[in-house]
Amino acid sequence: MKAAIGDRLIVESAHDHEPRRVGVITQLRHEDGSPPYVVRWMDSEHETLVFPGPDAHVVSKQEREASLPPP
Repeated sequence: MKAAIGDRLIVESAHDHEPRRVGVITQLRHEDGSPPYVVRWMDSEHETLVFPGPDAHVVSKQEREASLPPP
């Protein structure tokens, strides 16, 4: 897994009654973009150091912008 500042980290829920978590990567600990990441969670604005597991994936800023409809 590789990321850049501004990418989103999505952590899928292991249970149906829990929502997935979405956060913005605000700091990298390694120059190559590998984990861990400092993430600001969108639901709480709380920042944590995250070591993503197999239930997580990164969505880049370019991928998000490419999926938006044209203005």
